[in-house]
Amino acid sequence: MIPVTQTFLPPLAEYQNLLQQVWNNKWLTNRGALLKELEEKLKNYLGVPHLTITTNGTLPIQIAIKALELRGEIITTPFSYVATVSSIVWEQATPVFVDIDPQHWTINEELIEEAITPRTCAILATHVFGNPCAVERIQEIASKHQLKVIYDAAHCFGVQYKNQSIFNWGDVSTCSFHATKLFHTGEGGCWITQQEALQEKLFYHHNFGHNGPLEFHGLGINAKTSELQAAMGLAVFDHLPEILEARKNAVTYYRTLLPNDALQIMHLREHTDWNYHYFPVVFKTEKQLLQVVQALNADEIFPRRYFYPSLNKLPYVTAPAMPVAESLASRVLCLPLYHELSKQDIERIVRLVLANL
Repeated sequence: MIPVTQTFLPPLAEYQNLLQQVWNNKWLTNRGALLKELEEKLKNYLGVPHLTITTNGTLPIQIAIKALELRGEIITTPFSYVATVSSIVWEQATPVFVDIDPQHWTINEELIEEAITPRTCAILATHVFGNPCAVERIQEIASKHQLKVIYDAAHCFGVQYKNQSIFNWGDVSTCSFHATKLFHTGEGGCWITQQEALQEKLFYHHNFGHNGPLEFHGLGINAKTSELQAAMGLAVFDHLPEILEARKNAVTYYRTLLPNDALQIMHLREHTDWNYHYFPVVFKTEKQLLQVVQALNADEIFPRRYFYPSLNKLPYVTAPAMPVAESLASRVLCLPLYHELSKQDIERIVRLVLANL
């Protein structure tokens, strides 16, 4: 079987050595030594000032909305994973959708201003498959209208834009460390911010509101992660160069085998140093996509329809049509991509794709 992705598991002995430290310390959660070590390594690796690891990648979005005190309307994208929009609704704000740029698949920055109303408080945009939004233009709009900016950067581990981490844009960026991601802690995520005062506020929100063991800053929830997850992250961390190189080689080989006119490939924004996290392709029609999926599944190959459906179609939102996002969502498919995917596997996948167009 060839899945759409496969979790990178470090050598078991390396993970066990780190677990031994947990056993020795007898400290399983509440920000133990391994978690703090991993946060420092990630801050240095990514080049960001403030990073806090959480138990998953959705809670940081919710905590950011809470910490920024967002009420009213939040402008967002219909082309993302459901957590982007569900977090807005969960925090009792209203998502206002803006259609996407057909070239880069991110929120269309030129449509944002016409969606702003007196109730607009923020922009929550997604760097799609690690492809950056038009961050400079979005910041111009946000500054002009006094809006906060949150980036769902779940797919952006290691992505750089204009020689700095894409995480350094916006008031808050969030990332996922889920097992399907190229860097993972089994389950997990983080937030990143440039602002020290905001970091302090985000931090107490994620730890029940604590200010020391017996006092409280204010309202909070529990988004802390464990030493067991941190140990996995530390074990994976040292293998990042080989993981990234393997993914890059796989994507390069896919592109070599796929004819230029057969499928549409994601167009990276200029000045982007990408991370090869996913390999999405776009078919001419949804019927064509479904034919290919059926053929691949029959041969025990399982791609995934990321992101489907367009989020303006969710049952708990009310939104107008988003023609570009709806069309793309119906035709985009992520082909298998992971560190152990072989050239023979890629050849087999591409052969079936091209035979069923």
